[in-house]
Amino acid sequence: MTSPLTSPVPGVSEGRWTPRLWGTLLVLCAAMFLDALDVSMVGVALPSIGSDLGLSTSTLQWIVSGYILGYGGLLLLGGRTADLLGRRQVFLVALGVFAVASLLGGLVDSGPLLIASRFIKGLSAAFTAPAGLSIITTTFPEGPLRNRALSIYTTCAATGFSMGLVLSGLLTEASWRLTMLLPAPIALIALAAGLKLLPRSEREREHNGYDVPGAVLGTASMLLLVFTVVQAPESGWTSARTLLSFLAAAVLLTVFVLVERRSPGPLIRLGVLRSGSQIRAQLGAMAFFGSYVGFQFLATLYMQSLLGWSALHTALAFLPAGALVAASSTKVGSIVDRFGTPRLIAAGFAFMVAGYALFLRVDLDPVYAAVILPSMLLIGAACALVFPSLNIQATNGVADHEQGMVSGLLNTSVQVGGAIFLAVVTAVVTAGAPADPTPQAVLDSYRPGLAVVTAIAAVGLLVTLPGLRTPCGGGSVVVARSSVEENAEPVGVRD
Repeated sequence: MTSPLTSPVPGVSEGRWTPRLWGTLLVLCAAMFLDALDVSMVGVALPSIGSDLGLSTSTLQWIVSGYILGYGGLLLLGGRTADLLGRRQVFLVALGVFAVASLLGGLVDSGPLLIASRFIKGLSAAFTAPAGLSIITTTFPEGPLRNRALSIYTTCAATGFSMGLVLSGLLTEASWRLTMLLPAPIALIALAAGLKLLPRSEREREHNGYDVPGAVLGTASMLLLVFTVVQAPESGWTSARTLLSFLAAAVLLTVFVLVERRSPGPLIRLGVLRSGSQIRAQLGAMAFFGSYVGFQFLATLYMQSLLGWSALHTALAFLPAGALVAASSTKVGSIVDRFGTPRLIAAGFAFMVAGYALFLRVDLDPVYAAVILPSMLLIGAACALVFPSLNIQATNGVADHEQGMVSGLLNTSVQVGGAIFLAVVTAVVTAGAPADPTPQAVLDSYRPGLAVVTAIAAVGLLVTLPGLRTPCGGGSVVVARSSVEENAEPVGVRD
């Protein structure tokens, strides 16, 4: 069913896609693929980077955290910028910046310059991600065609992440610089194709001005929140610095909300969050990515530090989950059409909880096929169901001129959830670190962290359960209309 707020694009409503449409989708998928590829590749390369550039562990952390800071801190601004200045323009400019930053990251010879390049890459991704998602949701009409496009698009993230783990293991053997340089040519090819294939999008003309105070406050509050969470394990969760930073972030967020409520052209129209389905999508995204990042962190430590597996061996252990997601990419859209997003999200979270719980059985001499593989397959099935469904649920029923805003909000939930819950899991493991670090004692210190990961996924399941009470039928949600269209109260809400 097509939302009354969304107009079908000519030539897309038919069941067959033109080569140009496929090309458009592939360009957008390439950008999403690069984001995930870049995140997974750098993690495995960190030891080599530290050795080559003489960086301390705390400095190495910022090679990862710098990307997260730029990405998570600027997503809200990136999403609204795409709506106001044109999705195609914003996407292509940001993709070009990503390519240049990738090239610089592979050529620099100092830690601060490498961290700066990673921050710029995160900043550019904060604009490509919401712009790319909103191009899809405004190009493909709501319903089966959009569901199919989004399932393929979100699958590229999992595929990129899985391939990044494998490629990083291979490339780092030659040089860590190759892991930084690899995204550059792919981004340039996607940029050249995008210039020819992406549909032109006009700037939003009927808006009530630019929300400069909201943009400043929203960006500052997100940057400070992500920075505080990233730094908390090192500074101490109860230290004066951490507590004051959290307080400052809370004050900025409060002022941001007050400004948005009064702004004629807000960065985030708060009426969108009056939809229960939208709130469940945002909270589900936080729980989904936060639990997975925490699990991957602990599972990687377990495999490499305790079992002595190589980076490539570890990457191959994760591969079945990514392969399952890739294999199911063309099927998820039709499953969403039949069962609706709430049922798929609930089923996916149930698989995720089961997979994490099974991983608690690991010991120092595991049989991969009997212990680790079942967990990976369950987690892969969960990712295949949950991630596309969250994207569909968050963007359905939203007017075209607000797709970038909602896309930015969803990606912010993903990144902030990942940063916060990874920091929590790390703190739990650190608090239980044994005085005598025997392998068994270290493994025992990981188990509370795995229990927290399982609990986060269980909370995600509980959050989505209320959505099961709504009738099955297409998985769409109509949110409050914006003042651009009418000054009305929220219309009905349907999952």
